[in-house]
Amino acid sequence: MKNVGGIDRLLRVIVGAVLIALVFVGPKTPWGWIGVVPLLTALIGFCPLYSLLGIKTCKHCGEEAKA
Repeated sequence: MKNVGGIDRLLRVIVGAVLIALVFVGPKTPWGWIGVVPLLTALIGFCPLYSLLGIKTCKHCGEEAKA
């Protein structure tokens, strides 16, 4: 059950990496660890918030269940 598409996943990886980088460089704030969330959702391809809102950015997600 996936609901995160390719471009969305790529953007999540970039945003997650930038946020985690804030822990080590820049302002060195612990808030950067929030970047783990987009990284994990990109890795597994599922976003619980998207599920609650009924959003799917994956074009072929509905076809997996039908096959």
